[in-house]
Amino acid sequence: MKATLGQALEAYTAAVARGRATLAPADGPAGGDIGFAELVREQLAATVGALARSESTAVAGLLGKASVQEVVEAVSAAELSLQKFTAVRDRVIAAYQEIMRMPV
Repeated sequence: MKATLGQALEAYTAAVARGRATLAPADGPAGGDIGFAELVREQLAATVGALARSESTAVAGLLGKASVQEVVEAVSAAELSLQKFTAVRDRVIAAYQEIMRMPV
């Protein structure tokens, strides 16, 4: 079965919508304080959003609806966002490993 470009875009859009629904922020603590888990959840949602915008801009560029500059800017923003989240993840893992090495 061959899929058309339109069907592929519809499937991708549905997958992104499901991902965003999964990453919807939960109700945070009262008083405006934000916890670490909420901060990570928000950054992950922002990273996923940047990647989705980048991909949609790239598709628009392929269809001739976006300029090369817009595509490059969107891809650069997504790359920076992904690098930032990866760096935070690496730091969290390193901190966890350090805590696990502490004597009790």
